[in-house]
Amino acid sequence: MRAFCRYGPGKAYLYSHELKEGDRAEVHGRSYSGTWLWLKPDGLDRHCWSAASVLEVSGDTSTLKFVVSRLPHATLYGPPENVRAERDGNQVIVAWEKVWMTEDDNRGYLIEANICQNGVLIFVAVQTYDNYYEFVDEAGCGMPSNGKLYTVEKHGYTDPVEIPWP
Repeated sequence: MRAFCRYGPGKAYLYSHELKEGDRAEVHGRSYSGTWLWLKPDGLDRHCWSAASVLEVSGDTSTLKFVVSRLPHATLYGPPENVRAERDGNQVIVAWEKVWMTEDDNRGYLIEANICQNGVLIFVAVQTYDNYYEFVDEAGCGMPSNGKLYTVEKHGYTDPVEIPWP
């Protein structure tokens, strides 16, 4: 079936390429959860990510290596400034100053975070056009929660800003 390839393992990432029925690609890796596959489509000079659920794959994807890929870097706009986070119990609100972009370039912001849910630290990627986002981040994980924030424009992502996680 038709599938979208993205620059990262989730719908929050920019669109890279479309795979149509009958297109072929080599699968070279997977996301930690295995729900996204890192592949190199025939005729494309780069890798991209696609949801495993929409692909017909030959072989066992659980044996593939876990991949962390680089996002395409963009310098037309700067990273978010005045990034801050406040906690109220299990609620963490991350906020920042808006970055001015032209309407044509604007793709909002991307947050990549590791948050605690049911005693397990999980990775989430969130795209938003707002200059704040609220997470549920519970106590009980062996490692601290954390996150990075990017400005996103149609060509890629700024350098990330570490979120001062409370």
